[in-house]
Amino acid sequence: MLAVKLVIVTGSGRSGTSSVSGALKRLGLHVPQPEVEADESNPRGYYEPLWVTEFHKELLNPIPVRTIDSRPTAMAKAAEAVTPEVERRLREWLSGELGHPQVVIKDPREFWVHDLWLRVAGELGADVTTLTMLRHPTEVVRSRDTAYLTEQTASFRRQRETTNIAAWVNAAFETERTTRGHRRAFVPYADLVGDWRSALARAGEQLDITLGEMAAPHPVDEFIDARLNRSQVTWDDLEVSPQLRDLADRAWAAMNTLVTSPHDEATIADLERMREEYVEMYEFAAAMALDETTAQVGQVRRNLNRRLANKQQRIDELKAQISHGAATGK
Repeated sequence: MLAVKLVIVTGSGRSGTSSVSGALKRLGLHVPQPEVEADESNPRGYYEPLWVTEFHKELLNPIPVRTIDSRPTAMAKAAEAVTPEVERRLREWLSGELGHPQVVIKDPREFWVHDLWLRVAGELGADVTTLTMLRHPTEVVRSRDTAYLTEQTASFRRQRETTNIAAWVNAAFETERTTRGHRRAFVPYADLVGDWRSALARAGEQLDITLGEMAAPHPVDEFIDARLNRSQVTWDDLEVSPQLRDLADRAWAAMNTLVTSPHDEATIADLERMREEYVEMYEFAAAMALDETTAQVGQVRRNLNRRLANKQQRIDELKAQISHGAATGK
């Protein structure tokens, strides 16, 4: 009996993970139900199993670890949150979803706890593969935050854009590292929307999965619209340090090498060196910003103490009113 193929779709948010998952569903793969409902942010649908998104939120939000997180320690923190009870919950749910020969699990948060999925799926006899969507970091940041940031100060925009570019870089390194041990595919978003047949035929061969008939006309033709890729790859509208910009561009180029050769040893070695460079860059930046971080934490604490004091004052006033009313019979 052939093992169930579990295709895990990952990649930075706004990198095309919904588009590729929707295409795979239309090509015959199964997305566990119910799915996260479409909304204004993604009217074509997310193609994410609702249980999976809630599971990852409950696990990662309290730590907290963001969907893409700039901290080099984020994956280690996520691993610390995995308990036997967490594994039991995943095993119980996943065991009921393997009745189809090819199953798609899409959630950009998954790579933070990919080892958990590998262990549980392996125990259940499923064969795990990953499909990682690639989109240039400037496009990801613009898609995530441009509309929101236009009304913010230049300083706030710079902080947010820098953090999100750094988070993209960190996520690229961590996704590549955690998926080395099995079949994997990397699909550029531009390839998917430009010629989905070629992009998915290549990925299907790399993952050893069976895709349905692709001849035109096909439902995927209507689902994937080339006009979705409207953003241009440019740094002109972002304020990011030259050092981080250079590292992001080099990481982008290396990740794209994996599109045709997912386990290229020279590229993996380059990415490891870049990751070491990123960790050093991050640690120096954190050290330089120590006073600012300490001041912000102190301000948050003062604001919290002030709100608590105001609430306590209000409680005391209400108690006094109640006591006065009881004493006067009013």
